[in-house]
Amino acid sequence: MLLEFIRTHTAPAPVPFVPEITLFQADEPIELWERTEEAGTEQPPPFWAFAWAGGQALARHLLDHPSLVSGRATLDLATGSGLVAVAAARAGAVPVTANDIDPYSLAAATANAAANDVRITTLEADLLDTDPPASVVLAGDVFYSREMAGRVLPFLRRAAGRGCLVLVGDPGRAYLPEGLIKQATYAVPVNESLEGVAVRETTIWQVGAR
Repeated sequence: MLLEFIRTHTAPAPVPFVPEITLFQADEPIELWERTEEAGTEQPPPFWAFAWAGGQALARHLLDHPSLVSGRATLDLATGSGLVAVAAARAGAVPVTANDIDPYSLAAATANAAANDVRITTLEADLLDTDPPASVVLAGDVFYSREMAGRVLPFLRRAAGRGCLVLVGDPGRAYLPEGLIKQATYAVPVNESLEGVAVRETTIWQVGAR
């Protein structure tokens, strides 16, 4: 049912900064959000229907540097559309787990993996108080609120502390923490109606244990 909703209310299109990947995307967020709530239950915003700057930059970085993930168990935290998970799979990561708490997100990730002919596993769970097995942990655009940043950063630092490669893509969100290691910076085209600009300078950061 959710897969049908995704395919009915979005359309497949190339990702602006990663055109070799196709995503089911929406043109306008408010109407889509209203449609997700027609069943009468409150739903989170449809983050899964758009290619956000952090995810685009991280996907580009993985495809351009596949050795980062090739052959490694990879977790895409707060996957949204599944863009980063799809890119990791295309770069040779195996297995790839796309995690989110929103079932619409995981349906979108499933649809997008199929559209790009890659295999991922989806996991609906709040993992932030756990230590899931992975060799690589990826996160795009996760520092958008104080609450989220306060929970995500300890999770990422624990992963780094047990030897994971931890990479985040961030376009200068308000709660980006200090002390991260810059790996690359990209000028990423974005949805102007969401971001207020046509391009976001977006950085790939590596998270250390402390």
